[in-house]
Amino acid sequence: MRRAGLLRLRALELPSLTRLAAARFPGSAGEARIAAVERLLRLAVARLGGGVLQEAAEYSLGLAPGTRDWPPADRRRRAAEIYGVSVERFRKSAELRVLGDVAEQVLRLAGEAAPPSSPWEAGSVPPDAAPATTGEAGPAPAWDAASVVPGLPALSPLAGRAAVPPAPRSPGGPAPRRTHRVLRLSVAGRPVAVTLHVHPVDLLRDVDVVVSPSNVYFALPEPYKASVSASLRRAGALRGPTGELIEDRIHDELRGWLARHGAAHRPVLTGTVVPTDSGALRGQGVRRIYHAAVAVPRPGTNDYDVLPADVTRAAARALALLGEESDRFDPPLTSVCFPLLGSGRGGLPHAASIAAVWAAVEAEWARGARWEIHLVVRAPSRAQLVERLLGGGEHGGTGRGHRHGRGDEGGRVGGARGGDDAIRAGDALSPRRHP
Repeated sequence: MRRAGLLRLRALELPSLTRLAAARFPGSAGEARIAAVERLLRLAVARLGGGVLQEAAEYSLGLAPGTRDWPPADRRRRAAEIYGVSVERFRKSAELRVLGDVAEQVLRLAGEAAPPSSPWEAGSVPPDAAPATTGEAGPAPAWDAASVVPGLPALSPLAGRAAVPPAPRSPGGPAPRRTHRVLRLSVAGRPVAVTLHVHPVDLLRDVDVVVSPSNVYFALPEPYKASVSASLRRAGALRGPTGELIEDRIHDELRGWLARHGAAHRPVLTGTVVPTDSGALRGQGVRRIYHAAVAVPRPGTNDYDVLPADVTRAAARALALLGEESDRFDPPLTSVCFPLLGSGRGGLPHAASIAAVWAAVEAEWARGARWEIHLVVRAPSRAQLVERLLGGGEHGGTGRGHRHGRGDEGGRVGGARGGDDAIRAGDALSPRRHP
């Protein structure tokens, strides 16, 4: 479908998409079959929640305005530009994630009850295209993807996990997006909780420390970019009444640390963590930024290499630094938030990033630490992945004794043995370094 584009849709044999479209829109047949497939794809892409992911999906599939007749190479090139990576890297990594997210939304749409008949125009956002998150779509439908397309896995909850009750729907409108969730787990026989934020990192409030991924040169991206570190730099800058830049606080403090330690313009060891003030983010209750060196630039390219083991070391060092700095502040620092380190430009699979961070967090909790742990993701689909991997829910679940399966983003991470299993799980997802 990606290669052919919308113009050649009629010439393609798409039995799976046709069956899924028929399940979502009963009564579509003949020429209406093509319109139903296109409508299903547009609805699925609209549910990605906007931003880079949705825009890249629109260009990849020829759904963006004016791209219906674009050659596949041009569509891929434009999607790679949106992601900020080379075409080859996008083809091998990011494109698979983009199309995988679209496929997941297609399955969810086909499993929901068909909406009442209503006019629909290509390019419009239908009323039922709100981003899907766990617990938003009411009780789980009896329909299963495998019953429509043989060979597809069922979208069922993990065995033993307590169901998360649906968020109440507003009369006459879609369910609200749940931007904060509490995952209740058990580590070394002790109940713990992880707060999961589903929104941009610069909207965090009342979290003492935010960990920001960086490269081994601690070269921050320009503040207008979309990465986690760029967003934190932008949000932490001190500005005047008209928005003029007064002080680039986070950037300047990081440069000062490198100069004091003789590390300016040279790489540091992966896993190094540098603390800085949070600048204007103090107004949101964020007091420190911990910059974690996890990405190694690949010479002659705009790409990076990231090892899961380096992510685990960086997360462990951030937690150790939190212990060192905590009592220097009044009140003491007690909470820390991790994004999915290395999963952006670093290209680390999301499941591998979660496993690598969790290895450090679980080991710290197993030693008796009492830190409040937060995770932040932008896309609802990433939040669902976190919930599946950690195996927790707002009303139960455990994180005990489950290994992360080889290459399986649906398995759990766990075991309180210091994190070796989680590191191996990340390594099992791909070769030694992730492109």
